[in-house]
Amino acid sequence: MLNDLHRAPLFAALKKHARQNPAGFHIPGHGQGLPPELATHAGQALCALDLTELPGLDDLHNPTGPIAAAQDLAAKIYGSDRSFFLVNGTTVGIHALITALVRQNKVIIARNAHRSVLGGLVLSGADPVYVLPDIIPDFAIDCGIRPAVIRQALAVSPDAAAVLAVRPNYYGVAGDLGGMARVAHEAGIPVLVDEAHGAHLRFHRDLPRDAMDAGADAAVQSTHKLGGSLGQSAMLHLRGDLVDTDAVAAALRLLQTTSPSYLLMASLDLARRRLSRQGGDLMEKALCLARSVRDRLAGSRNLRILTADCLSGENCVLDSTKLVISVRGLGLTGYQVSELLAARYKVFVEMADFYNIVAFISMGTTAEDCNRLVEALQDVAARNKLPALPPQPAAPSIYKKVMKPRDAWFARSRKVPLAGARGEISAEVIAVYPPGIPVLNPGEEITDEIYEYLLDVSKWGLSCQGPSDPTLKTIKIVIE
Repeated sequence: MLNDLHRAPLFAALKKHARQNPAGFHIPGHGQGLPPELATHAGQALCALDLTELPGLDDLHNPTGPIAAAQDLAAKIYGSDRSFFLVNGTTVGIHALITALVRQNKVIIARNAHRSVLGGLVLSGADPVYVLPDIIPDFAIDCGIRPAVIRQALAVSPDAAAVLAVRPNYYGVAGDLGGMARVAHEAGIPVLVDEAHGAHLRFHRDLPRDAMDAGADAAVQSTHKLGGSLGQSAMLHLRGDLVDTDAVAAALRLLQTTSPSYLLMASLDLARRRLSRQGGDLMEKALCLARSVRDRLAGSRNLRILTADCLSGENCVLDSTKLVISVRGLGLTGYQVSELLAARYKVFVEMADFYNIVAFISMGTTAEDCNRLVEALQDVAARNKLPALPPQPAAPSIYKKVMKPRDAWFARSRKVPLAGARGEISAEVIAVYPPGIPVLNPGEEITDEIYEYLLDVSKWGLSCQGPSDPTLKTIKIVIE
């Protein structure tokens, strides 16, 4: 027992992973290299910066000194009226926006919203009105929400308090945010954007316009994903008269930890400075590497690369630093290829779905990393000559909301076998992960279509987050 207590299993696992000399195409975007200024304090010296609210170091929840100055500089570079540092990731920013600006009212939400949105709905008691994105058939991934769909939703729910969009999505597809903003602003309501994957967009002309530039009123960015800061650090940006800045600040004081990490905040400050100085060059390097990988894989047997030509919808664009590679022609799922890349070649991609793998080319990516990715995929393609994959489990296209998510979350509930759940009301969220888009939210009926889909998810052994039973043998339902 004493020997067990002397172990540090998580630290050991991290060291073991690092010893593999991995090629990483995933977040955080700094490429496992600290911001240069923090790297000089590596090891024990780093502890000298892990501080608290001492005289001269300011207070995140009431900033008047260096934190306030750092946030003001972030606002200037991102074109916002006010920016906030987040130490609980983009998740807390989404929670704060919904809690402060939607409250218990209706909100138009893209169905491809990350499951973190559910937290905001439960905390606030907001009433979601879901809209469906277009789909890119050959890749079976979403392609953004058309402005006309937002207009239709507002015609049905004219009392909605806001529109919440995801842009760009996990696959780098950026929909027509400008058009969505025009529709929402005509109705006098703000557009709130989950821009977790967009902290880098502002810094190169060949990338999609970022949310602030495209007309959003609020945007939350996971700076750690592709902006170069440490994991879990993020920023929230506000602009215009349609958002109550004081209400958002109050929500953040309520929801963020009272012991914020100064290391995370310092990494945000340094990442912002690095982007302001070198952002264009860093993004140019990433885009060149991504272009090279695309060109080299273009002729590979049974692999298909997502390009701008694959997109549908007017004003829909692609962040080319995201490499979306369809492997369905290999007869393997994206999950299987991702596991092969990791186990056989020590190449780690950001995510996989049924048909695709997704590799992020970030400021930390090297040419050697890209060579290993290309060679590994070419080898996998040469080794595998299996029949084409059957159609993937078809995600439901119709959702039947019976209760608000908050009401269902706090309702009396019990677990039942999946087979006995048809027609019942879910008391929990079920999201296939990645990318974490809910197939079922609390308060929604488990329809025949959803039941059949969950059977397929269970059959294929796809990873789920949210349910109390990840195997989906049982589901928690509301007791009415």
